[in-house]
Amino acid sequence: MASSVAQRVALSGASGLIGTALAASFKADGHEMVPLVRRKDAPGVFWDPATGEVGPGLEGVDAVVHLAGENIAAGRWTPARKAAIRDSRVRGTAAVAGALAGLKRKPRVLVCASAVGYYGDCDDALDETAGPGGDFLAQVCRAWEEAAEPAARAGIRVVNARLGVVLSPDGGALAKMLTPFKLGLGGPVGDGQQWMSWVALGDVVGALRHCAAERSLKGPVNVTAPGAVTSAKFAATLGRVLRRPAALPLPAFMVRVLFGEMGEALLLAGQRVLPARLKKAGYTFKHPELEGALRHLLGR
Repeated sequence: MASSVAQRVALSGASGLIGTALAASFKADGHEMVPLVRRKDAPGVFWDPATGEVGPGLEGVDAVVHLAGENIAAGRWTPARKAAIRDSRVRGTAAVAGALAGLKRKPRVLVCASAVGYYGDCDDALDETAGPGGDFLAQVCRAWEEAAEPAARAGIRVVNARLGVVLSPDGGALAKMLTPFKLGLGGPVGDGQQWMSWVALGDVVGALRHCAAERSLKGPVNVTAPGAVTSAKFAATLGRVLRRPAALPLPAFMVRVLFGEMGEALLLAGQRVLPARLKKAGYTFKHPELEGALRHLLGR
């Protein structure tokens, strides 16, 4: 949101990796943050995604960024875990969208997180016109995006930000990789040929703010760097940046034994996704290439 006029921005998931960085960016430019919180005694707007309750306080906000959802990589995907992953996204988004639709003074825009998992496992280069896959994550993403429809029907511009693998040393996939790679125990996963659509945290923040400000953007927007890489190339590049060998693969059968369906979906499957709409709308990536992004993130 590039406006020089101070805006009120409501944010769910404000304490997460992306939310913390996004809130800091907005505040640095003089905007007021209104966090959605789970405790009624905490400052912000109370909400409960399980029940759909959203408290007062959203009236008159200029924009809403909705990031909250269960961590998909926090444990094996038992039936209960899969239900929690789906419900946290679908029910949570429906609650926010419904609350916004009922306001007298509605926000101009709702930027709602989604993921490139929408496309399923695919080697082809895909832009936002591609259809959904058929696996669990694709089904979740489709329902997640559909849950925002009440806001769109109420005249709010809705952006479904399909996030790639967010790179930061402070959390997420990269943070988990650093220790084994620094010990020289890193390498590609499986055969290494699956695609990884990554994006540096700074570009996630920049892209989300661009989505909030740019009126031409609505519907699905891929938030990925333009240079997707294979698992093998990612491992080789990270090893080179850390000056460590990266030749120890994690065999596919071990991924399945250790992580089950979660490992199959998050480590062995992949998507090659292009940020077509972001680029067309004038967003300039700070870190379009992997090696430069890793060197910046890791101070190398």
